[in-house]
Formats: sequence, C-alpha cells, structure tokens
Amino acid sequence: MTIKKENWRILTNKEIYTSVKKPTVIETIRLNRLCWFGHVQRMEGNRIPKRVLYMNLGTKRLRSRPRNRWQDEVREDGVIVGGEGWQEKVHNREEWKKLLRTARTLYILRVPME
Repeated sequence: MTIKKENWRILTNKEIYTSVKKPTVIETIRLNRLCWFGHVQRMEGNRIPKRVLYMNLGTKRLRSRPRNRWQDEVREDGVIVGGEGWQEKVHNREEWKKLLRTARTLYILRVPME
C-alpha cells in the first residue's frame, strides 16, 4: 500500500475571500453600522438612541492623532455606498434598504487586501 502525498500549501486570506463568495468581517461590520445608522436616523427626535447619537459630551480629545469616531466611520462608509447624497436616502427606508442590499451583493465596501 503506497500513500500518495498531495501538494498542498497555505492559502492567503486574499485567495480564500476570492474563492468564497461571502462578505469579509470588516464588510459585515460596515454594512451593519450603516443599517443601524439608518434605523436611528428614522427615529423620532426624542428617542434615546437618536439623542445619544448627536450628544456632545463637552470633553477634550487627546493631543495625539484623533481616533475616528463612530460618526466619522459612518460618514466614510455612507459616501462609499451612496455617493454624495447618501444622507437624504436614509430617510426613505425602502431606498436605503435597496442601497445597502446593492452594496452587499456588489461587495462595494470590500477592503482590498495586499
């Protein structure tokens, strides 16, 4: 009985993600963040999540390079997905869901791997 050794090698993440047609973890987080932002934007102004989203704590930020805030990340993702007028599309629920569905199927938020 002879055992054949097969050639195998370790696949890179880039090769795995191109072969598997599933969104990356980063892409899933970005889409869920946009989905939640749209949900909160459509809420009434007196609801707690909406008040917290626009709350100003009045504290100073540290001296080094400022870390991105949640709203900064949402703004970047929104421009990638919806272009310049993305904030007007948030208020129309059906249009916003269609935009996010398109982003999910076309992998618009996919981060290129090196």
